[in-house]
Amino acid sequence: MHAGELCRALSSLIAPPLCGGCGRPCLGQEPICAGCRAAVASARGGRAELAGVGPVTWATRYDGAARGLVSALKFQGRLRLALVLAQALAAALPVQPDAATIVAVPAAPRRRRRRGFDPAELVAAALAAELELPLAAPLRRADGPRQVGRPRVDRLATPPRVRALGPVAGPVLVVDDVLTTGATLRACAEALRAAGAIRISAGVFARALGDSGLGA
Repeated sequence: MHAGELCRALSSLIAPPLCGGCGRPCLGQEPICAGCRAAVASARGGRAELAGVGPVTWATRYDGAARGLVSALKFQGRLRLALVLAQALAAALPVQPDAATIVAVPAAPRRRRRRGFDPAELVAAALAAELELPLAAPLRRADGPRQVGRPRVDRLATPPRVRALGPVAGPVLVVDDVLTTGATLRACAEALRAAGAIRISAGVFARALGDSGLGA
């Protein structure tokens, strides 16, 4: 054990890291406690068609530990949680008969600059590594009003403006952290189809029930 690892081990004994899901102490250097990990692993995910996109897979509902994990990643900068989200999504996805390119839902430039990272991009990169699939970043998103907190009717009426930088070939799996109304996924799917993508599906870590237009 080198000096850095020894310091981290000692500090974890004095002040154990807090779970990204519930805020309780974790064992060792884990970013999530055993209870929250078990809750996410046993969560009821699903798969359904979303109009304008295609089949969408989600790993869990957007509540409890899942909500805490997303919040800790996006607003506390707990970047290691991206792997936790990606592993849960990988377990929920069906076996893909054809290799798909993984594409993250792009963040608005202003929010990316403020955070210093893009949560969906981190989850997508971790998922690509987990599934051994190619990763691409062909989409760009214009600055606009935040989707979070806006009424459903407003979000659907004024979806994010997304464009592809160039041609996109083959099947694509679009990845995001949370699905609410589906407006952002639809905007991404439209841009990808216009760029030449032949088959689009989506995967999200958590689904906010009752707001997306998906089946139960």
